[in-house]
Amino acid sequence: MKRLEPRPVERRKLSHEVLDRLIAAIEARQFPPGSQLPAERELMQMLGVGRPAIREAMQSLQQMGLIRISHGERARVIQPSAETIIEQISGAMLQLLANSPRGLDELKEARLLFEVGLARVATMRATREGLAALREALAACHDSRGDAPRFIAADMEFHRRIAEMTGNSLITAVCQGLASWMMRFKRDLVSARGAERLTLAEHDRIYRAIAAGDADAAAVAMTEHLSRANALYSALMNEAATPETEQPSLA
Repeated sequence: MKRLEPRPVERRKLSHEVLDRLIAAIEARQFPPGSQLPAERELMQMLGVGRPAIREAMQSLQQMGLIRISHGERARVIQPSAETIIEQISGAMLQLLANSPRGLDELKEARLLFEVGLARVATMRATREGLAALREALAACHDSRGDAPRFIAADMEFHRRIAEMTGNSLITAVCQGLASWMMRFKRDLVSARGAERLTLAEHDRIYRAIAAGDADAAAVAMTEHLSRANALYSALMNEAATPETEQPSLA
């Protein structure tokens, strides 16, 4: 029979115990979304711990997206959402991408696989309202041609509208997360002569396929769009230089 290595079990930090107690209370809805937690001094008395343990636990709760701490006010419990969850992991994800040799390539591949399936589902679930919103986003892309910041924002909005058509808030949040993480690393490399025109033409094809209810065509159009963009990103990184006269191209 195997035996455990004879070393003493480490004692948990008090702040970890406090954190577990507060999480349990929030999950049990003793403090429902919108309500405030007890004041710091009151928590110290209730739990029999010092101020450092309370503050560490509160910081952890805020990092987990369970509470919001505002200066001069008691911490308030917030309603978790897909968006807040993605926001909470964004910092760690960006660090992972920055320190992983294949990070960006894997991100591009993940986004391609995700958005191709997303386009198919969006087509099958399209509504009149959803198509109207997507058409408006497409028009904004065309209207912002030649204005890099506006074009980038409109491009991301076009993809977000497609995600929203699935009716799945988690899909929408993940789509936004993937796009924003990509932009953090590609902002200086997303321009190439004539590529803005290609992006608009590809967006047009994606919209037409979705509006026609052709899920296969929508998936193909999205595949071609992101594959072309991924190839452009790789080429620009290899060149390590972008002429000032080039136009923005995003996916």
